[in-house]
Amino acid sequence: MPTAELIHDALAKVIDPEIRRPITEIGMVRSVEVDGALAVVGIDLTTQGCPMRERITTDVEAATRTVAGVEEVRIELGVMSEEQRLELRSKLRGGKPEPVIQFTQPGNMTRIYAIASGKGGVGKSTVTANLAAAMAQDGLKVGVLDADIFGFSIPGMLGVQGQPTRLDDMLLPPIAHEVKAVSIGMFVPEGQPVVWRGPMLHRAIEQFLADVFWGDLDVLLLDLPPGTGDIAISVAQLLPHAEILVVTTPQSAAAGVAERAGAIATQTSQSVVGVVENMAWLEQADGSRLEVFGSGGGATVAGRLSKVLGTDVPLLGQIPLDITAREAGDAGTPVVVSDAGSPAASALREVARKLTSRQRGLAGRSLGVTPVKR
Repeated sequence: MPTAELIHDALAKVIDPEIRRPITEIGMVRSVEVDGALAVVGIDLTTQGCPMRERITTDVEAATRTVAGVEEVRIELGVMSEEQRLELRSKLRGGKPEPVIQFTQPGNMTRIYAIASGKGGVGKSTVTANLAAAMAQDGLKVGVLDADIFGFSIPGMLGVQGQPTRLDDMLLPPIAHEVKAVSIGMFVPEGQPVVWRGPMLHRAIEQFLADVFWGDLDVLLLDLPPGTGDIAISVAQLLPHAEILVVTTPQSAAAGVAERAGAIATQTSQSVVGVVENMAWLEQADGSRLEVFGSGGGATVAGRLSKVLGTDVPLLGQIPLDITAREAGDAGTPVVVSDAGSPAASALREVARKLTSRQRGLAGRSLGVTPVKR
C-alpha cells in the first residue's frame, strides 16, 4: 500500500516553475494523506493568483501517481500564510530577512557582464538576448537585467509576457528560453514612457538586483542604455566586479563613440572583457560579403581600449547582418534558438562560449585563508 512518506519523496521531484526548487524544500507541501488507493495532497501556493497554478497541480498529480498503489489523487490547493511567505523569503535570501544584492556577497561566483555601447541602434539588446539564450542552451543558469530603463526591449526580444510574480516584497522573475529576465517594461503600460531622473534610476537598478530572486546564477547579463550616464555609473557602484562588453558597428562614427563607453572603466575600476562588432557585413548569394557600414570598427575600438586601459581588450567576434536575426527578435525568440545554423546565430554562440570559457579571477573570492598573528 502507498504511504505518505513515499508520496512525499515523490513530490520532492516536483520543481516550482518560478523558484526552480523542489516544492518540498520551499514549504509548499502542506499535507499528505493516504486512504487506501486515494492520495490527498495539500499544496500551499506562494500567492493567491499564482500564474503557475495549473502546471503545479498537473506536476503534483503526475508525481503522486508514480507511487505504486495510488489510483486516485485529490489535490487541495491553499495559499501560504504571511508567516510562511516570510520564512520562504528568508530561505531564498540565504537566511537574510532583508533584501541584499547577492552578487556582491562573499563567495558569490556569478559572472556579471554589462553590455554597453556608445550610441543606440548598434544591436546591443539583440546581442544581449542572444548571448543569454546561447549560454542557457549550453546548460548555464542565466539571468538578464534590462537596465535600459528608457529604451527597454528585452521582454519583447525574449518573448516575455506579464509581470514577475510578487512574493510580498520579493519578485520572482519570468523565465523564457531558460533565461530569467527582469525589465521595467514588465511594469509599464504599453506606449507609456518612463520619465525619471538619476536617483529614481539608481533605485530601480538597486531594486532589480536586491528584490528579485535570481537564484544561483552562473551568468548575469545587464543590457545597459547607450552612453556613460547615470545607469552606467550606478551599475559600477552596485556591481563593482561587473565586466564591460562593448558592442559597436564597423562604422567609424560608431566606433569612436563606443570607445568612450569602454573607457569609462578607467574611472570606475571595472575591466573590459572585449568588443563585439555587430552588423559586420551582409552575406551575398555568391558568397561575397557586402560591408554595408564599412569595416574595421570593432578592431579599432579593441585596439584603442587596449592602449587606454593598459590591458588586452580582444575583439571577441563579428556578427553579420542577418534578416533571420531581426525576424527572430521581433518574434520574441532569439535567433540562436529559432535558427541555430544561421550565420548570426553561429557567430553569437561563439562569442557566448568565449565569455563562459574564460578563467575567473580571484577578485571577490574567498581563499579560505585565516591570517595568523605572530
